[in-house]
Amino acid sequence: MAELTVGKKAPAFTCTDQDGRKVKLSDFAGQSVVVYFYPKADTPGCTQQSCNLRDALPQLEKLDAVVLGISPDAPAKLKKFDDKHGFGFRLLADEDHTVAEKYGVWQEKSMYGRTYMGILRSAFVVDPAGKLAGVFYKVSPKDTVPKVTEALQA
Repeated sequence: MAELTVGKKAPAFTCTDQDGRKVKLSDFAGQSVVVYFYPKADTPGCTQQSCNLRDALPQLEKLDAVVLGISPDAPAKLKKFDDKHGFGFRLLADEDHTVAEKYGVWQEKSMYGRTYMGILRSAFVVDPAGKLAGVFYKVSPKDTVPKVTEALQA
């Protein structure tokens, strides 16, 4: 799938969160939503990115934003990840990578000469009308908060 761009309608989705509840993007209509995709729960980069968002949550909430983290992990693994770090936002399971494909973040990757499909670490800001206000492909864990904050303030 081609990459998404600012101004386009954010692709709709429904996923199960770390507590086994169904969560839809449309549940947050009228609010800004930070949606970030990370490859695997409880790995160094994903932990750093998620903890940075956790630490910035009060600032993001002042901008009327909610945070949703999405990975291909099962809800039980997401629950352990959340229990360990106390994120304060919902982590969503995209085990069949349907949502990742809609957002253009399920891509071919390579490591140590091996090619495989996986999540491209990315973040998106969805405005209260459901349109993309920020699109950040290949975002680094440390740049996620500054980039989404800037998009929320714009």
